[in-house]
Amino acid sequence: MTEITVRPARREEAESLSALCHRSKAHWGYDKRFMEFSRDALTVDPERIAGGWVLVAELDGVPAGVAAIGPDGDGFEIDQFFTDPDMMGKGVGARLFVALLDLARARGIERLSILSDPNAAGFYERMGARHVGSAPSDAVPGRTLPLLEIVVPPSNASI
Repeated sequence: MTEITVRPARREEAESLSALCHRSKAHWGYDKRFMEFSRDALTVDPERIAGGWVLVAELDGVPAGVAAIGPDGDGFEIDQFFTDPDMMGKGVGARLFVALLDLARARGIERLSILSDPNAAGFYERMGARHVGSAPSDAVPGRTLPLLEIVVPPSNASI
């Protein structure tokens, strides 16, 4: 029986979690140039970890996903959300998403924006996010991405 747990990230994991983000993005077949443009966006910030903004999902004790909340203008966004390719389809993303909403709620955040990779937009919509438009990529020049938003439900609600 596999068990998915979610916990706060630890500073010393920043490098290995960044590698997980890179593996996850590369899974979609992006070329080397694209991946180089994306390097900063795929790097997990140890300071954000220290601030308690980064979560790790584990499947049977092995890191299987990482997610982070970050500032976005006068609000907040899901800044990073990645599942290890070997762990996709096993419920890791769904469990991590619920935990990220719990973190947002605990911090008093009522709404999160999501600048989504096109390959992930369907997942976010299944989790309750709604498509609100498109926006330029913050990593890859000339690329436009789906922009989604989710209202953080009250603690007694389910997504």
